[in-house]
Amino acid sequence: MRRLSANSVTLLCTAAVATGSIAPSFAASVKESSRKKALSSTALHAPAAHKKSGPVQAGKAEEITVSSGVTPNGVTGRSAGGGMMPRQTEAFSKSGVTRDYIAAQAPATNALTLVKNTPGVIVASADPTGATDRMSVSIRGMNQNELGYELEGMNPSDVLYYSPLSSGWADTENVGSVTVTPGAPDLMAPTFSAVGGLISEKLRDPSRKFGGLIDLTYGGNNMKREFIRLDSGEIGHTGVNSFASFSDTQASNWRGPGGLHRWHIDFKANKKWGDGNSITTFMSYNDVKENLYTYPTMAQWNAQGIGYNYSKEFTGSNTNYYKFHQYEWRHARASVQMKFKLADGLNLSVTPYVFNVSGTVQGGSTLNQNKAYMGNEPAGPLQFPEGSASTQVAQSNDTFSESTFGINSILDWKRGHNDLQFGYWYSYINYAESPTYSLPDAQGNANRWGNDPVLTASGQPLRQWDAHVIQQTNTISIMDTYSLLHDRLKLSAGFKEAMITRTATNLMPGATYATGFSDAQPLPRVSISYQLTPRDQIYINGTTAFREAAAITPSVDMFSSSTGAMTTQHVKGGIKPEYSISEELGYRHYGKYFNLSLAFFNYNFTNRQITSSSLVEGTTITTSLNGGGQTTRGISGEISLPRWHHFTPYFSGQYLHATIDNNLAAGGTYLPTAGKRAVLSPKFSGSIGLSYDDGHVFGNFSFNYIGSEYSTFMNDEKIPSYETANLGIGYRFNDVLFFKRPQLQLNMTNLGNSHYLSGAWGLTTNAHNTMGVDGHTVVKGSAPTYITGGNFTGLVTLTAGF
Repeated sequence: MRRLSANSVTLLCTAAVATGSIAPSFAASVKESSRKKALSSTALHAPAAHKKSGPVQAGKAEEITVSSGVTPNGVTGRSAGGGMMPRQTEAFSKSGVTRDYIAAQAPATNALTLVKNTPGVIVASADPTGATDRMSVSIRGMNQNELGYELEGMNPSDVLYYSPLSSGWADTENVGSVTVTPGAPDLMAPTFSAVGGLISEKLRDPSRKFGGLIDLTYGGNNMKREFIRLDSGEIGHTGVNSFASFSDTQASNWRGPGGLHRWHIDFKANKKWGDGNSITTFMSYNDVKENLYTYPTMAQWNAQGIGYNYSKEFTGSNTNYYKFHQYEWRHARASVQMKFKLADGLNLSVTPYVFNVSGTVQGGSTLNQNKAYMGNEPAGPLQFPEGSASTQVAQSNDTFSESTFGINSILDWKRGHNDLQFGYWYSYINYAESPTYSLPDAQGNANRWGNDPVLTASGQPLRQWDAHVIQQTNTISIMDTYSLLHDRLKLSAGFKEAMITRTATNLMPGATYATGFSDAQPLPRVSISYQLTPRDQIYINGTTAFREAAAITPSVDMFSSSTGAMTTQHVKGGIKPEYSISEELGYRHYGKYFNLSLAFFNYNFTNRQITSSSLVEGTTITTSLNGGGQTTRGISGEISLPRWHHFTPYFSGQYLHATIDNNLAAGGTYLPTAGKRAVLSPKFSGSIGLSYDDGHVFGNFSFNYIGSEYSTFMNDEKIPSYETANLGIGYRFNDVLFFKRPQLQLNMTNLGNSHYLSGAWGLTTNAHNTMGVDGHTVVKGSAPTYITGGNFTGLVTLTAGF
């Protein structure tokens, strides 16, 4: 894109104001900055408006793209809904947030919390700052392990557990947009597990001029954070632009002892040449150490509330000592997005990527020197220090490493009214996990990474399992779109064949050494989109999706180290994959008086899988619960109003009716679950947003309502409904010395609500004794456990460009 002069920017913005595409206050701000030649060079390119053709085309002002934002952190002042309702045109539901909204949020937050106001998205977080992965997200009642994720063309998630690990993707200051696609995602996306939809994050582009951004954040829960970004500008005359950033975040746990320490690096560089050719490289590194929060049962919550925590003091025998319950993860991600124009109408994009994560999660347990087992064989006497008691408190160290290589390629051929796409995605995963134990010293300190493990009588580290998993994924996709009536009518049909092979080995005595499975799933889809007027669109689609069982528990045998009993047995041939068929009917309107998006949806599931977690002898075990068949129907929508006296309102909501279709097996019989409400599927949820920005004073308010959610398949225990509210206000100053548009910002989270359960961590079939369909009693198992919502927190941030 050609760089615009200051006078050109002024003229374009003046023209845009005349047609109403840019708020007058922002245009004035740009004009003033143009005179001073102080336009920010660190901001994201302003997002281009939707391109239309034929009779659908709108005014020229909508196609203006300015290479600099109004502020150093990328605010343009032109996004619909204050950055909460960017324009969409695809033949399926799609929502998201842009830089105008993101810049007003607390800097420590991540992609999942950024989209919590969009329709049907529910974020259950244990941390009010959003800096941690101790959270859960769901879309239309489907939890985060049923979603797909995309970051700069790559799959950034743990594709065995399907955990997003979103706090390690990128720092908020570098995020340009986050998009949510409920239902089945883009057919060419590098994912196969996205039964519930796709969350995609794009970073800002590097600036074409040398400069940078710095911000400092301090506030509640002893939060302190420093961030700095440097933009290289064009390097020589190569056409290469890049940026690199670093941040350091520290905070105390808002309840209980301990805290968080995270440091993070982002890097992005790009080069564009010719007509449609480009190469973009991305890299991020994240190192986080955090003390965990407790997950109370309903009885513990009712009795102690937020006072139910790990112990701050070590007594020598208490397994709930907080230093025994922490984790440290190190993430490294990198991708290279290459786009080439091979011929007129023929384009190729290729994105190779790598993702490596290693970590350890600790827990507390008790070991008996003479009554310990390795697998199903006696392991004692354990090698305890001389003179120590035969029973010792121990720290479990669940260490793991995962290396992923992937490549996603798309060949796009446009000819006349037809657009034909071919896609191929390959992913290779190498995963190892082997929990061990270590003994603490007198102060309660133990080796976190298992480098000094408790040894068995034979000199081997005492383990619960010793697993190695290899998974390879191949997908082939084809998508064809035909346009008629001057591009008003678009007909699309596509097909994706996903082929997965997983092999696992387990070195534990008594375990099946080698297990695995191979699976292939055909995934067809169709869609129709019609542009009724330049402002109105309707669409209908039918899609399919599938997902293999989460975690490694279906692939390996696990044992109790205290009894030798098998606690989890592998499933021969693997668990049947979850499969969905969905239909969606939608309508969009983008007009002078309001913008509106509505979607009616219907899902039919077979082998619906629900991911649940629990602590077993100090180690976190993640399992997949089979929820059988399920039918989910509902309506979701969002609406934004035009800017009025610098205010921009936004509303979103969803009605969800999700029911279990059949009785589920439990306790040797079947529970009468047919017709019950599906777990974690609130009937009503909604959000209200209000943004304000006059070029100097700015602010953002959001209110969320989440209806009650069941945590058992029998609907005999549930999370009460709750409301949360967040507020951000700030002021931008004029340039001071060499600082460009410094600003002071205050963000307040969880206004008026510091005592609520935000989600479920561990699910069960029934929380109370229940009579099965054959008249026999199904005894309750372990009680459901819950995520405790965060407290009120205030954060102050000073930001400036240079």
